[in-house]
Amino acid sequence: MTGNTYQITPFMHVAKVDQAVRFLVDILGFSETYREPGYAYVEREGAAIRILEHDEPDELGKAHGGFAYYIDVKDLDVVIQQIGAKLEALPKDDVRGPVDQRYGQRELMIRAPDGNLVVFGQAISRD
Repeated sequence: MTGNTYQITPFMHVAKVDQAVRFLVDILGFSETYREPGYAYVEREGAAIRILEHDEPDELGKAHGGFAYYIDVKDLDVVIQQIGAKLEALPKDDVRGPVDQRYGQRELMIRAPDGNLVVFGQAISRD
């Protein structure tokens, strides 16, 4: 059986997206596959990092209390079928989605008990 989950992409919180992208692309051999102001997505041989710019010194260099775990999946509906009933037991404000985002992802966002946000995301076309 082929699985639905294929990758987890962590967010790297940085002061300057341009500087981080240059380092990851020029030094570590990543390719930049998506960019907008304050955000970039880079990948290398199937491994990827989402880079998010912050001007809050306390958030730099460590996982953010919000987007900490982003799980890329082939089909978000499969995830919803698998865990949807369990999500109904969570507080209503702790689950959001699925939502089609302007940046080409369909996302299901779930707030974990420790406050971290776990997101399942499926790539969709950007319209």
